[in-house]
Amino acid sequence: MDIAMTPSVRRVQADMGADRLWSDFKGHRDFDCFGRREQDFIVRRDSFYMASVSETGWPYVQHRGGPAGFLKVIDDRTLAFADYRGNRQYISTGNVAANDRVCLFLMDYPNRTRLKIYATAQTVSLDAEPELAAAVTDKAYGASLERIFLLHLAAFDWNCPQHIMPRFTEAEIRAGTQALRDRLSLLESENAALRTRLLGSGEN
Repeated sequence: MDIAMTPSVRRVQADMGADRLWSDFKGHRDFDCFGRREQDFIVRRDSFYMASVSETGWPYVQHRGGPAGFLKVIDDRTLAFADYRGNRQYISTGNVAANDRVCLFLMDYPNRTRLKIYATAQTVSLDAEPELAAAVTDKAYGASLERIFLLHLAAFDWNCPQHIMPRFTEAEIRAGTQALRDRLSLLESENAALRTRLLGSGEN
């Protein structure tokens, strides 16, 4: 809230009668390092959205995706991810070169959970930190790695689950229906065996 609650935000809160909700907030405020809950959540994600701001003041939101865990927890205040070659517009990279402030949204749609992260970002060349490059590289992914994004935590917040519509990946659907498919396979085998016995006995 120290980052997000600007004077204009507070004026809108006052206009909407919501300022009293936040003016005397006394909840947990240690949001400057990732705890076990945050780290476990981060390493399970296979995508996130990252917002940056251009020199002209326009925001830009980019989807980042990869194998689950591609966003690496380096320590309790640092994240990193491999920047693979995409459409070669380099908008986020250019924005970060001029303004290093970014905001990440990490979504867990099935469980209607989201984690918001404010951070400063820097790009690191692959040969500048070989150990970091090795830590963020997934050789099985097969994409062309161009650089590393290193993110330094400023604050994080768990957003409320309202209005998050559950949706599921193909892998999650497979896992959720595995018992049903196993049961179907068993019934098909039993049915085939029964049919064989009936035909062998000459019964109709």
